[in-house]
Amino acid sequence: MATGTGTTGLDELRERARIWLDDDPDPATRDELRQVIDRLPDSAADLTDRFAGPLTFGTAGLRGPLRAGPNGMNLAVVTQAAAGLVAWLAARDADGPLVIGYDARHGSRTFAEQTARVATGAGREALVLPRPLPTPVLAYAVRRLGAAAGVMVTASHNPPQDNGYKVYLGAALGGPLGAGAQIVPPADTEIEAAIRAVGPLSAVPLGDPGTVLGEDIVESYVDSAAAVVDRAGPRDLTIAYTPLHGVGATVLTAAFARAGFGTPAVVTEQAAPDPDFPTVSFPNPEEPGATDLLTTLAERTGADIAIANDPDADRCAVAVPDGGKWRMLRGDEVGVLLADHLIRRGTAGLYATTIVSSSMLRTICAARGLPFDETLTGFKWIVRAGSGVDDPLAFGYEEALGYCVAPDHVRDKDGITAALTVAELAAGLKAEGRTLTGRLDELAAEFGVHATDQLSVRVDDLSEIDAAMTHIRNRTPDTLLDEPITATEDLLPAADVLILRTASTRVVVRPSGTEPKLKAYLEVIEPVAEGDVTGARSRAAASLQALRTETAAALGIW
Repeated sequence: MATGTGTTGLDELRERARIWLDDDPDPATRDELRQVIDRLPDSAADLTDRFAGPLTFGTAGLRGPLRAGPNGMNLAVVTQAAAGLVAWLAARDADGPLVIGYDARHGSRTFAEQTARVATGAGREALVLPRPLPTPVLAYAVRRLGAAAGVMVTASHNPPQDNGYKVYLGAALGGPLGAGAQIVPPADTEIEAAIRAVGPLSAVPLGDPGTVLGEDIVESYVDSAAAVVDRAGPRDLTIAYTPLHGVGATVLTAAFARAGFGTPAVVTEQAAPDPDFPTVSFPNPEEPGATDLLTTLAERTGADIAIANDPDADRCAVAVPDGGKWRMLRGDEVGVLLADHLIRRGTAGLYATTIVSSSMLRTICAARGLPFDETLTGFKWIVRAGSGVDDPLAFGYEEALGYCVAPDHVRDKDGITAALTVAELAAGLKAEGRTLTGRLDELAAEFGVHATDQLSVRVDDLSEIDAAMTHIRNRTPDTLLDEPITATEDLLPAADVLILRTASTRVVVRPSGTEPKLKAYLEVIEPVAEGDVTGARSRAAASLQALRTETAAALGIW
């Protein structure tokens, strides 16, 4: 028996589980939960966790492990979420269909079909994407089809045992800045309340499976994506690519062909969607080892650049040859390269990033007289940067490999158009005998080295994150790298974020919004003297390492 679970508590837990079991519409999860109940008291800890609380619907929608019970992703939870969402839409007289997309993860198609049946059962038209497709295609379809809202069933780059449920709003409820964007408060709490108000699932009316859209919506996305780059630009570029067992390959290769690029060489072992992600320990291109097969392919094919999407293809990672090896560019490096490219291409408007991204974009915009904004973490905030009137968004990025290069195409991060734009930049530089790393050096010489790194701590117990945040708030250091802290910003209660600044450093600490991680984002700014970028980078790297150690100590984790 689990510690702290007495006989009375165990009886109550068993009764809650049996009530849930009686209402669960899925025979598979009913059998799963029944087996857990039958193993009591030995399974008390497992059952307690499954019923620790409902999987909360937040600004990232739902995300959690595939398992029976309210604290997991399953057909019962999805049915309740869909019923709450369509009730919320109806209460706001939102016209238009619900567009539904899904990736290739375990359960995704079933969850998408159930969402469609709940929508049609409530009298709302449901339009389902024709096959497993990238998240950006769903975000595009919400705008293109004049939808009231959109649902994307995906857990993005989470482990294979997870799934998730993202919600996007159409123009009527999202407004000009949020049309086709993910939800923000108060919509999340309102939808959560509507979900909790759903009665027995047996009483939720289910209709037909909706209308499965044809390939024309995918073709429309591909045409629009290809139009993001200049068709007349150089195209001599050899590219290696991996979708990391996700759903990006067919759409990305089609977009590259439509834009006039040669077909990228694709990592064979990772080309087809596979919900088990067998070649990687974690399906995130940021994780060590995740792109080893990609760089091996790039080396073998003599590629100029290597590109990886995450499994739902809303993120884009870029690797380049550097000193005889392949180096994965940091998200901040790609973000600055893309922004600089768009600025030099004459793309007017607001440039935006987040509080945890490099401050170099701010410096560039200030030097070039362009409007800039900094938002809370997440693309739901980036795409709503500024007023949207005098200076509409031109470009936004976050350091976690998310880029929006064409807000009128997809008002969210889009790993397909980001890849196209990186390729356009790389091909243009190659035609001039230059490289992406060379352009980064030129920017560093002009604006200083803005070196960034991340201290990321994965935990098994979320209370460890709370303890670390409390520790640094109660024992905030007076200096970083022997420089006095000039500003301390605590964003509570709006956001659980603490920012420390000195004249040349910045540390931003926050819990991850999607994973059981504590994250500290580190930045060191090192001036470049007499064009010595290499020396400045070396000094910045040493400072970052020292800052990493000091930050860990300040968090009480080392």
